[in-house]
Amino acid sequence: MKTFTLTFIALIAFAANSILCRIVLGQQYIDPAGFTIIRLLSGSIALYVILNVGFYRRKASNGDLHNNKLQSSRVAKGSWLGSVLLFIYALSFSYAYGYLDTGTGALILFGSVQIAMILFALATKSKLLIIQWLGLGIACTGFVYLIYPDLTSPSLTGFILMMISGVAWAGYTIVGKKSDAPLVDTCYNFFRATPFVLLLTVLTLSTTAYSYYGILLAVISGAVMSGIGYAIWYSALKGLSTIKAGVLQLLVPVIASLGGIIFINEIMTTRLLISTIIVLLGIALVLLGKQLKANNHELHKCKAPSTN
Repeated sequence: MKTFTLTFIALIAFAANSILCRIVLGQQYIDPAGFTIIRLLSGSIALYVILNVGFYRRKASNGDLHNNKLQSSRVAKGSWLGSVLLFIYALSFSYAYGYLDTGTGALILFGSVQIAMILFALATKSKLLIIQWLGLGIACTGFVYLIYPDLTSPSLTGFILMMISGVAWAGYTIVGKKSDAPLVDTCYNFFRATPFVLLLTVLTLSTTAYSYYGILLAVISGAVMSGIGYAIWYSALKGLSTIKAGVLQLLVPVIASLGGIIFINEIMTTRLLISTIIVLLGIALVLLGKQLKANNHELHKCKAPSTN
């Protein structure tokens, strides 16, 4: 029940990021650069608080766990590659939502994440089953259907930007897969992204437009949905297998679409609904392919006639 609750909250946080970004940019409360700057800085502050004065710190003060956490903290410092990927993800994400509605953006983002990770697995000599190849083909078909024949719905620019964001997030995930202290690594990745944030601030100083409401939503997105949301997700991962974690993230586009309809009065188009179903079906086949094969093997084994 604890894992279910934490997972549900984390998925809501991921979808909320898409909704908040769309609200801010759609109503022009803030520009994409400003949203990215405040989001990443707010996330850094939130993670710092969690690590140093929050529950994580108090939990680490008990017995042997204290020593283990301190040892992890000495070696877990994130990476510059992870920070660069995090920055690219956040920046592309913000600019993409200037062209896309909430559901479409979330679908492209999380679909791109899964497909990029699958291609990475193939590049590292991992093998896919026939059913997984079928799923990959179905997922790609869903993407083609989403943008064809009218490449302005969604915007081709928005599609490309969100694809870049998804690939960057996939890379960020792959970089952190071997982390023994993911929360600490994430905190340092946010810290290392600060120089890029400052550079972006200087480059966009004359064009960035802020409003109090836009700043508030950006802080909520960065501190609560990104910073605290990532912390909750890491806690949930302790009770989830890799396959379950991957499949559950595919619920984010659905949640984001519903949120966009409820909070922003967006319309669920037939094309988006069909493409969502196709992409989710394809990715689910890829992620669950081995399990389905194992279940099918066990079923045939049970039905096999006895030789006695």
